[in-house]
Amino acid sequence: MTNSNWTPEILAPAGSLEKLKVSVLYGANAVYLGGQKFGLRQASDNFSAQELREGVQFAHSRGAHVYVVLNSFLHDKDLEELPEFLSLLIELQVDAVIVSDLGVITTIQKHSNLVIHLSTQASCLNIESAKLWKKMGVTRIVLGREVTIKEASLIKKETGLEIEMFVHGSMCMSFSGNCVISNYTQGRDSNRGGCAHSCRFEYSIDFQNGIPSHNEAQKKAFFMSSKDLEGIRMLSEFIEAGIDSLKVEGRNKSHYYAGTVSKVYSEAMRFYKTHGHFLSDDLFKWESELRKISHRDYTSGSLENYADETSIYNERDQEDNEYVVSGVVLEVKESDYLLIEVRSAFYPGETLEIMPFVGEILEHKIPSIQTISGTLIEKSKPGSVVKIDYMAGAEKYNLIRKKIKAMPLEAAL
Repeated sequence: MTNSNWTPEILAPAGSLEKLKVSVLYGANAVYLGGQKFGLRQASDNFSAQELREGVQFAHSRGAHVYVVLNSFLHDKDLEELPEFLSLLIELQVDAVIVSDLGVITTIQKHSNLVIHLSTQASCLNIESAKLWKKMGVTRIVLGREVTIKEASLIKKETGLEIEMFVHGSMCMSFSGNCVISNYTQGRDSNRGGCAHSCRFEYSIDFQNGIPSHNEAQKKAFFMSSKDLEGIRMLSEFIEAGIDSLKVEGRNKSHYYAGTVSKVYSEAMRFYKTHGHFLSDDLFKWESELRKISHRDYTSGSLENYADETSIYNERDQEDNEYVVSGVVLEVKESDYLLIEVRSAFYPGETLEIMPFVGEILEHKIPSIQTISGTLIEKSKPGSVVKIDYMAGAEKYNLIRKKIKAMPLEAAL
């Protein structure tokens, strides 16, 4: 086979400048991010004007696209401040903006020629809705998670629009994310960037004959929490349906999450470009890697059949298969040493795993750890820079991980 087989774009989250770089270096074709205002992930680091400038330049220099989220539900006062931000996005030549509100779309069209993608927050689930948004100037629809791949294929065929679907990550129990639970539990507006993920927590419910009661023992459950989406085994269906972009959820997730998921899905796409199909052994290998990041039980959600009670999270996957980032490679001195920025402590004698941007994970048992000046130390400290023995195949900015015991559920939030 040749490398001519078409594959969708892998769109990764960039909750910060560093996560943007990690996602791009590990193979993402595009990233989505937010500025200091107008987005729905105010808990993530987000981007200052200077960080936006550096991030767009970094992505574009490596052939990756940048989409900026403007998907918060804005009030009139917010709209007054939007044109100034649009001017910056025009200057930086971002590739598109992701929008959920008609007023925002109108404002964008008045002040720019920016390409507009429709956010999943707009809950577009059918052909007629997509046609209407197309008339409004939208060129791509980020479909609601309630849509199957087959339905998405029909929407694309009937409208001629680009179609983007979620392939991996957390899912919202509300209808395409329109939710006010956090408003009531935390006083934070989910639809204006303040989601506290209240649905993820364990709750106690009293039942007596199906009616809430205070007379029986409380039953604890994650009854509002969905399992996490994993679409790795459905990539052939996405490709056959002509889905243009596969989106990974997780701007609030870790660098390790961004790097791992970008690496797995981009490697799968490269494999398909070469071979025109997927092999079971490779799918199993990629699935195994996806289980090495913090996650709830995985589900295919509505990708094949509509989500039902089996999509509800019951209890945490108990596999002792969690990994943590130990550091990032800052410098490679060939045949001599690696310079590591430490993220979590590691010790002499431990086996670390280096994640190359392309290819198999590299195991590296470290006999010793040194300071920059060459002094031997018994433990690395987070925030410090240390030397370890050289390992062939390591590159600057590679993530280094090690296996740990299972993390608590809160780590997955």
